[in-house]
Amino acid sequence: MATTDSPLSCPACRIIDQADGVEDGNLFKVEHYQTRNERKLVGALMRAQDKAADRITAFAGSLNFVYIHSVWFGIWVLLNIGVLGASLKFDKFPFGLLTMIVSLEAIFLSTFVMVSQNRQAARADIRSELDFETNLRSEIWSVHIGQALGVDPSHVEDVVRQAIEGSRTQLDTGS
Repeated sequence: MATTDSPLSCPACRIIDQADGVEDGNLFKVEHYQTRNERKLVGALMRAQDKAADRITAFAGSLNFVYIHSVWFGIWVLLNIGVLGASLKFDKFPFGLLTMIVSLEAIFLSTFVMVSQNRQAARADIRSELDFETNLRSEIWSVHIGQALGVDPSHVEDVVRQAIEGSRTQLDTGS
């Protein structure tokens, strides 16, 4: 249900408006509060290469990756030291070809990891923004409910401030 009333016509909104020290009808400079879905927002930003980087990074961070590489390196070494037949040797000790392949793989994997980390940072930014919006929404509702119940907002803020200071002191002192 939409309303066209000025925020200043509501006593609770006036309290919120005055929180920044100025009663100007501007409630945190936000016109409409609506909770958004993080996964939907992140999904909309994902491109095909982002999805591929995430899949590769997820596989590279698994034990299957370790097992496959252990078997691969074992077979490579056994082939090239002649255990499985001298005619099968193709990379003499100290295995220069293997070293080059592993180095290239490391370059690509580190790039995929960095791409995934950048995406995780972007996701954390979106999550932070959504947390802020949710907290703002909760605060506005709380003020309205408190106003309807006749709760003194300055008293509540004093109690909250004291609780925050007390918890920070406990965290700092370790007690």
